[in-house]
Amino acid sequence: MGELVTFASNGGTSQGYLALPSDGAGPGVIVIQEWWGLVPHIKSVTERFAAAGFVALAPDLFHGVHTTEPDDANRLMMGLAMPQAAKDIAGAAEFLGQHEATQTSKGKIGVVGFCMGGSLALWSATFSPRITTAVGFYPAIPWEKMDPSWGNYDSKIAMIHCSEEDGTSSAPGIQQAMNSIADAGGKCVVHDYPGTSHAFFNDDRPEVYDEGASRSSWARTLEVFRTTL
Repeated sequence: MGELVTFASNGGTSQGYLALPSDGAGPGVIVIQEWWGLVPHIKSVTERFAAAGFVALAPDLFHGVHTTEPDDANRLMMGLAMPQAAKDIAGAAEFLGQHEATQTSKGKIGVVGFCMGGSLALWSATFSPRITTAVGFYPAIPWEKMDPSWGNYDSKIAMIHCSEEDGTSSAPGIQQAMNSIADAGGKCVVHDYPGTSHAFFNDDRPEVYDEGASRSSWARTLEVFRTTL
């Protein structure tokens, strides 16, 4: 089981859910929430990463607030202050990079996010030098809201998992990210999952969960982290 921890966030503090691997050490991975907040599903995913050998931290970007109602979740997402979110994610990367349990090459940190968190994960590699591998599941926030400095992706790696409901890798936002990362000298790998709904990885939502796509995307995510961190 993981635990709530407090870490520095650009002069302030933030909290997150930390889970450690059974042998006590491994590469660091940040897990970024969906628009629901730091809910049991995200904690479970964080523990799955720990079970797979990673030191995993899910920062609480809504600072103690979470919901199960879509209208409330949308308000939370729309009200998210991007500068503060960036500070929290960068702080989480620094926390993991300096944690005694984190064993990774030259302080490299990976990040993975879902829905809202998928966009934030891909964005985070543009502002945190520690984050070198980013994985986004069906990213949902328009890039204009974050104004990412894509040029900072030089020599970094991104992976994007796309649902059919969201338009697959043909969606304009995915194409923009792919092209911008490649133009910056980074590498972007994209996977489409035919017949899937948005949020197909969330096994707490049986109406959208897809076991096959979840299994494939999980294996690909572990592989890219294991080979790059």
